[in-house]
Amino acid sequence: MDAPGLLKFIKNSKSFDRVLEKIKILTIGEGKCVAELKVDESHTNPMGGLHGGLSATLVDCISTYALMSKMPTANVSVDIHLSYLKGAKVNDDIIIDASVIKTGKTLAFLEVDIKNKATGDVLVKGSHTKFLL
Repeated sequence: MDAPGLLKFIKNSKSFDRVLEKIKILTIGEGKCVAELKVDESHTNPMGGLHGGLSATLVDCISTYALMSKMPTANVSVDIHLSYLKGAKVNDDIIIDASVIKTGKTLAFLEVDIKNKATGDVLVKGSHTKFLL
């Protein structure tokens, strides 16, 4: 899967993935996926910060895209963990950097950093474990 193909998939999706319609896939391949998003009001919680649920969705989806670039097999999430370290607000550009750490016969271990593009500050650290079908 390449970046243009993935973007087309997201934009044409009728499923939950369509919440990522404003994301830009910068690179994808060899177990890595890097994406960028400008935070807008639709991405925020009532306090005006990046919504934790959207952060969880970013960790889930972008790490899955990284995995699919390495091994395009069916998979399901068995564990997702996020540590929220810092916030983002409207108009902040964020980078979502996902990597496959290890794959075995039945499990894949993935990591994601969500960073502020301007400062490089890590906003969210995520880990994601997938069961390989």
